[in-house]
Amino acid sequence: MSIEIKAPLFPESVAEGTIAAWHKKAGESVARDALLLEVETDKVVLEVLAPQDGVLTEILKQEGDTVQSQEKVGLFTAGAKVADHTDHASDTAGDTDSKATAESSVASEQRRTGVEDTQKQNSDPAPSFGPAVRNMLDAHQINPESVQGSGKSGRILKEDVRAHLDGNKQNAADQSAIPANALATAQREERVPMSRLRMSVAKRLLSAQQNAAMLTTFNEVNMQPVMDLRARYKESFEKKHQVRLGFMSFFVKAAVEALKRFPDVNAFIDGNDIIYHAYQNVGVAVSSPRGLVVPVLNDVDAMNFADIEQNIANFGTKAKEGKLTIEEMQGGTFTISNGGVFGSLMSTPILNPPQTAILGMHKIQERPMAVKGQVVILPMMYLALSYDHRMIDGKAAVQFLVTIKDLLEDPARLLLGV
Repeated sequence: MSIEIKAPLFPESVAEGTIAAWHKKAGESVARDALLLEVETDKVVLEVLAPQDGVLTEILKQEGDTVQSQEKVGLFTAGAKVADHTDHASDTAGDTDSKATAESSVASEQRRTGVEDTQKQNSDPAPSFGPAVRNMLDAHQINPESVQGSGKSGRILKEDVRAHLDGNKQNAADQSAIPANALATAQREERVPMSRLRMSVAKRLLSAQQNAAMLTTFNEVNMQPVMDLRARYKESFEKKHQVRLGFMSFFVKAAVEALKRFPDVNAFIDGNDIIYHAYQNVGVAVSSPRGLVVPVLNDVDAMNFADIEQNIANFGTKAKEGKLTIEEMQGGTFTISNGGVFGSLMSTPILNPPQTAILGMHKIQERPMAVKGQVVILPMMYLALSYDHRMIDGKAAVQFLVTIKDLLEDPARLLLGV
């Protein structure tokens, strides 16, 4: 029974995809639920599995081709098997031996004839040329075999030598017109097409800069209180919840509390309307082999620290394995990006539309700080809040960031909600 292999059903937010890789070849037997191909969208890579045991009979869309949702990409024959010709080997052994002997004789004769022909060609005299041509060839140290003769029987004429010289001069001029470093650079360059994810990211980031009045405000936070609390409870936390206590859960909880106090930061602009959200869905940027992706922690207000850490750990694992789903990366109302894990000391994060704000975390670095009239070395982190000034006033943006700073410098307030 022939079955159509189709691209996955894309959600409304995904217009099309690209065939990333075929894992089976046409004519190859496959088992039920074996991976046939992968389709890359601007968000995730989707897998297409074999519907039954059978044979992939035909591939209609090749790697790199663009496909629409549910578009036919191949044909599959259920229950079929690849034909096995080894069973007939013994039946035809005698015929094969006699046939092989005849073919061997023919091949030997062809090789002998070929050698004779080659020897005959090699014994033929080279195209002749006169003394004047010989003098020109010697004067310019030209190999006669490199000159195309235009005379009778390929005889080389003086005009042929001049044309050969003119051609070499033109080639040298063409090469000299290109700087040597440019030629060397071109040899070290490689042109590859952008992945669909990278194209999508580029398009969205450019759109964010062009369509939003983006502004960034900065502050810094003393991480010593969080570090002390984490050091005090990290072993018992990990033992009870089977997950490490990281810094991200503190920032997520602080951001949720700040979003409650400043609902404009958690809102969207839709044309001439403002959409306010009675929930906080926080996107957390994580790295994957395909680039940066932003899975979403939904209804974070209902999560405790362990829930947040476990979900982030799961997102990180799925991102590395390429198993994040589209649903896990939709619905965010606010985003946190941690460039500090890569060593960034300060940056201006770009909005993730349609969101109107994004928080940037950075590297923790010891710096001399003035505390009650004394210089104290403290682990400090710069924070950056980029926001859409059309929606959020500067005062609200600064107060939002200060709220996060205050909550982190006195983390007990996160538990008490004050």
